[in-house]
Amino acid sequence: MNTIGRDQLAQFLETELQVSRVRDYCPNGLQVEGRDTIRRIITGVTASLALLEQSIALQADAVLVHHGYFWRGEDMRVIRQKQKRLKLLLENGISLFAYHLPLDMHPEVGNNAQLARQLGFLPQARFGENDLGWIGEMPAAEPMTVGALAVHVEKTLGRQPLLIGDALQPLGKIAWCTGAAQNMMEQAIEAGASVYLSGEISEPTVHLARESGIAYLSCGHHATERYGIAALGEMIAARFGVEHHFVDIDNPV
Repeated sequence: MNTIGRDQLAQFLETELQVSRVRDYCPNGLQVEGRDTIRRIITGVTASLALLEQSIALQADAVLVHHGYFWRGEDMRVIRQKQKRLKLLLENGISLFAYHLPLDMHPEVGNNAQLARQLGFLPQARFGENDLGWIGEMPAAEPMTVGALAVHVEKTLGRQPLLIGDALQPLGKIAWCTGAAQNMMEQAIEAGASVYLSGEISEPTVHLARESGIAYLSCGHHATERYGIAALGEMIAARFGVEHHFVDIDNPV
């Protein structure tokens, strides 16, 4: 089994994910410094206590996540759950790497790219700030409805999406952005979408969908963001020969 230096991995990910391109709500990169050498990496969506405990059981040297720590506006004190999580990492010499928007944006292993691959979408263009949103279409031998798309999403992601709109509406252009990107719906409409998919939904999203005639599918924050971090781990394993395991800590949101 090969190994990679902690700082070498940090530099590779800094370059591959083009971290310097985007302003984010949290620091991207190495968030907690562990041992110098890495041979086993665990990936997961969020650096929860449950993920850290499983990573310790698997004798991980590093944990790589989409949702890490130190978010803008959060309490800066190291108390309660933050203290428990950081203590586990530090006591076990495990490095924590986290990549938020840079992982959403990556054209191959990013969350939006990987969601498109899972659902069979054909990407055609990108929209919004930092080109974060994607738009394309679903290849089909015959016309498809929004309701049929919702059924396809449920079968693929293992979670029933919330559909706001007419299930019988013919399916045209599909726009998507994983996670909590419901606030990009107006930009999706301007991009020409007939339906917009994201992970979460808020109260104004319902009215916008009803009034605009553009359907909205809330597919689950966790459900839409499982695939990017796992693909990034596989990329690292293939490039450097280290061991990689994706651990899915289920989350109904």
